[in-house]
Amino acid sequence: MDRGPQHTARPSGSAPPGLTRVRTPRSAGEQVIKVLLAGAAVLSVLTTMGIVVTLITEASKFFGEIPFGDFFLGTDWAPLAGGDSQSFGVVPLLWSTLYLTLIALLVAIPLGLGVGIYLAEYASPRVRKVFKPIVELLAGIPTIVFGYFALTFFTPLLADVGIDLQVFNGLSGGIILGILVLPTIASVSEDAMSAVPQSLREGAFGLGAAKWQVVVRVVFPAALSGIVAALVLGASRAIGETVVILVASGNNPNLTFDLTVAHQNMAAFIANVARSDVSAGSVAYATIFAVGTTLFVMTFLLNLVAIRFVRKYRQVYE
Repeated sequence: MDRGPQHTARPSGSAPPGLTRVRTPRSAGEQVIKVLLAGAAVLSVLTTMGIVVTLITEASKFFGEIPFGDFFLGTDWAPLAGGDSQSFGVVPLLWSTLYLTLIALLVAIPLGLGVGIYLAEYASPRVRKVFKPIVELLAGIPTIVFGYFALTFFTPLLADVGIDLQVFNGLSGGIILGILVLPTIASVSEDAMSAVPQSLREGAFGLGAAKWQVVVRVVFPAALSGIVAALVLGASRAIGETVVILVASGNNPNLTFDLTVAHQNMAAFIANVARSDVSAGSVAYATIFAVGTTLFVMTFLLNLVAIRFVRKYRQVYE
């Protein structure tokens, strides 16, 4: 019995009968771009792995001589001292790092979010077009400029208003560090709030909400994941900042709340030891990798917590 024309299965990915694939310049260019992007991704992964392996390898040599308890629980930090005066308690350095970061965030978060809210919700398109590039340009100023600005201008300014402080102090370094972080928080948070659908604002206005209520109760919660990302980026940069603290805050970590004295964060310590004449095979030199590993773990945990928070509160709008 005639069953009519029979259709055979065509292998997946093959061209239909009578048609042949022709590689056009456009498709060839797309393949090249794919390969380049994949190479960039692999390179970034390999670079990160190399950094981690180097830190772990060198830090293990340090902890082979210095016990974990002495390093993480000790309150006397003098790795560059000679003889019996040498001590490796990282708590003062860890405290100064977190304390200066806190001061910076107390400056950067309210100002940065304020700038972001203004640009996203209140500024006219013409004003936004002018002011946002200026804010982003502030992020491109070299950090050495901020450091010497804090040392030669801001510290004398604080002294002129009656604050009794040392030439190298944590107060001016922390405040200028906050100004350094401010553009990052402002720009990323503004992008997050601008991405909130306009229909949400119109719905809130239709229910009789005032402008500030729309911003606080609608736009801000809707953009929360992006705002948290902005805060994490700002905190990560503040924790890892080197030059501002190295120039303006001194080289003496202090386990104290007093900001008028010198402070030093982890990144500044690494830079200070790396440029000194410490022998490469000594325990003092190995502290670079021990402190670097601690800083890496701190930043990693901060980003891990932030990612979990963002995934929990992310809202998808259709």
